[in-house]
Amino acid sequence: MKKYFVILAITALSLSSCEKFLTRENPNKIESESYFTNEGSLKLYTNGLGRSFATLILDYSTGDIGTDIMFQEGTNLYFTPSYTAESASNWRTSHWSKLRSVNFFLDNMRKADADAEILDHYEGVGRFYRAMFYMDKVQTFGAVPWYDHLVDPQDPDDIYAPRTNREEVCRHILEDLDYACGHCLTDKQFVDRAGYINKYVALALKSRFCLFEGTYRTYHSVDPSTGEPWKSDEAENYLRECCSACEELMSSGVFSLTDVPARRKTQYHDLFTCEDACSEYINEIIWARDYDLALNVTNNYDKNYFTKRFTSGAGCGFTRQFINTYLCTDGTPFTTKNPSHETLDFIKECKDRDYRLAQTIRTPGYTRNGGGSPLAPDLTFSLSGYQPVKWTLDDASTDSNQAATATDVPLIRYAEILLNYAEAKAVLGECTEDVWNKTIKPLRERSGVRSIYPLSADPYLVAYFQNRVNDAKVLEVRRERGVELAMESFRYQDLMRWHQGELLVRERQGIYIPAIETPLDLNDDGVAESIVSAVFTEKTGFKVLAIDAASGDLGNKLSEGTHGIILTGTKVTDTWSWQDYKYVRPVPAEALLENKNLGQNPGW
Repeated sequence: MKKYFVILAITALSLSSCEKFLTRENPNKIESESYFTNEGSLKLYTNGLGRSFATLILDYSTGDIGTDIMFQEGTNLYFTPSYTAESASNWRTSHWSKLRSVNFFLDNMRKADADAEILDHYEGVGRFYRAMFYMDKVQTFGAVPWYDHLVDPQDPDDIYAPRTNREEVCRHILEDLDYACGHCLTDKQFVDRAGYINKYVALALKSRFCLFEGTYRTYHSVDPSTGEPWKSDEAENYLRECCSACEELMSSGVFSLTDVPARRKTQYHDLFTCEDACSEYINEIIWARDYDLALNVTNNYDKNYFTKRFTSGAGCGFTRQFINTYLCTDGTPFTTKNPSHETLDFIKECKDRDYRLAQTIRTPGYTRNGGGSPLAPDLTFSLSGYQPVKWTLDDASTDSNQAATATDVPLIRYAEILLNYAEAKAVLGECTEDVWNKTIKPLRERSGVRSIYPLSADPYLVAYFQNRVNDAKVLEVRRERGVELAMESFRYQDLMRWHQGELLVRERQGIYIPAIETPLDLNDDGVAESIVSAVFTEKTGFKVLAIDAASGDLGNKLSEGTHGIILTGTKVTDTWSWQDYKYVRPVPAEALLENKNLGQNPGW
């Protein structure tokens, strides 16, 4: 199962001009017109593309930080009035070099001596990566120049091309994905290797893209790159294309959810900490970044960095608003079952909840190193009290910089396909009980939650999403998506497509504190280990969170002064704001100096 990858060292050039980043010859010898001679050369080159495009574990596991569900210490310049086009620098060589490598491959790969079916497969692989590249660009900037070939440095129409209309770029992306879905093979050599692109991976990415675009067009009345209404109504088409891709995957019989009833309290966490997840969860993982200690292909730096971020010093924590969305095991909403949930202490609020809660944050009973004393949430590091454990290895000795680990990273899981299908169907008004039973029900049941087909909207979710959605099925799919995919880098783009950017700048709430200066037992072992203090002072034997706004950069407070919900980062969030033009990033000012034909997004 483990793969032998050859990494293409694509040099990141520091120059930023449009001509240089699109045309400068890659210094790697591998990029020569005579390189592609046979199938082996195609495999070698696309393996390198795979390592370039497959997300690192650090980026993947921390991508939700800064959204409505999770935060860390510090501010985000993008949420302040200080962020302008002059602040942006994401149009440089390193941001475009992967496109050049993909288009070089597509322009030259058919020189290889291989069967037509093999050539078609590898063209599909190249077009898959080009679609992936442009998906990111569209989600970042909206309209961008579309290049389906190597740029000619002598052609001013290439060098100084304006941005292509966003709707046209998306059609090109769908064309590339359709080609990949139609031509990428499902032979054992491609399907049994988690890092390789095959028909199923292409279908999965197509479902992800079409869900994004279909819901974006549904909830955004104007094209953010023009400020004008969409030129064509394609929302339903994209949603149906999403459904079609999901249905093909679901009916293939290749993938299923991993669900061992005896392991339901641990199997979700195991999926993200397993060194051989690509084998143990082969039925659920569609595409992965695979690591191998024997080959010395490890995620050591990334793993150590994010483990320490979650356990010892970066202030990461989930928000109370999001934690409230986890259901009770009997299938009822936590906030409905507990009318006094706003004053419920931490130990009580963790009882009888969706099993994924205790596999995502530290709850009473959480241990490392195979047992020992339960570890309470550390308020000196996780300021909200909801401390992450997803992705954190149980063996604390692996936190060391010297401890090599090879935790596989599941980039696309079958669970996402079920969620994509359920949401597309719900937005289309077609999430029947049959659809629900094929998608949301198995996800909840493997998490210890009784499945209840929703007939009325949960008032908490209606309010959570700013009273803009009242459809019970849509809201419940959003609940399930948030819980199942937490800490997998989906949330920011979900908020973008749902037109919910305001949630990024709202107040961050933490656990309920019954009284200031009173020792807290947060792990339910009968021994107090934490304290919330008015002003930070060392407390022997206690982890201390200071709430005096004048004493710290974040400005931590209690909602009722001497008791109440922890309000974290009030000094920061008080200066944040959201405007609709921020649904797309500005074209950096330095890029406009090089090519005035690019134009700027409205509002920037």
